[in-house]
Amino acid sequence: MTAVLHPPLQAGNGCHRRSRTDGTRPCPRSPGLPTPRPTGPTGPAGTDGTDGAPERIGLFGGTFDPPHLGHVAALRAVSRALPLDRLLLVVANDPWQKSSTRAVTPAEDRFAMAQALAEGMPGVEASRMEIDRGGPSYTVTTVEALRAEALAAGRPVPQISLVIGADLLADLGTWERADDLAAMVALAVVSRPPTTAGTDRPRTAPPGWRLEWVEGPLVDVSSSAVRDVLERGGPVDELVPAAVMHCIRRRNLYAVHR
Repeated sequence: MTAVLHPPLQAGNGCHRRSRTDGTRPCPRSPGLPTPRPTGPTGPAGTDGTDGAPERIGLFGGTFDPPHLGHVAALRAVSRALPLDRLLLVVANDPWQKSSTRAVTPAEDRFAMAQALAEGMPGVEASRMEIDRGGPSYTVTTVEALRAEALAAGRPVPQISLVIGADLLADLGTWERADDLAAMVALAVVSRPPTTAGTDRPRTAPPGWRLEWVEGPLVDVSSSAVRDVLERGGPVDELVPAAVMHCIRRRNLYAVHR
């Protein structure tokens, strides 16, 4: 299984990193990944609320069990396409649509892998806000928390772009409080390779949703496929960033040390 990845994202996409102090020990970065840009007031005017401009936040939530090069390519595509101040990689605590059907890797392990991925991507920030909140993870609750955080700090309500894959468009109606969520976010829909069956995905927003199409990367990989290869003891060098693989080995995930 080969992942075809776009060229690395160039600097200057308008994003800046913000450090987190959550006490979790991140997995070290692989030497093969680029060094993040220094933190500091390099973002566009208004991100600190001084001129009243709302912060522009990209919200990319998921289970990340494990993160893979498809996630990397989607993040790069969104960073290129949208003028964001922050791009959050939000790790679900309890992905309720998945945890009832299969065993899910513990949240702290998934967050450590997400941190390893984000550390090699300037402008991307791994977030544990859903883990700290506990319980089932609902995107609408996360968006409400980001809005409340801004208001409590005296900043304008942020403009939030919810990053999803095109394959999720048809399922939005099943999400918790979908109508409320639609009123608070715009969708940034990243295209994916066609399915093996060749079925076409809808390219229009469901009623009530605002949509911006992000032409995405040609990376045909999924977390379930990566887990299958790892559990068979196969190589995943072309599917998973080196830093994430280092984290997997360090934490002995997916039976890599059997």
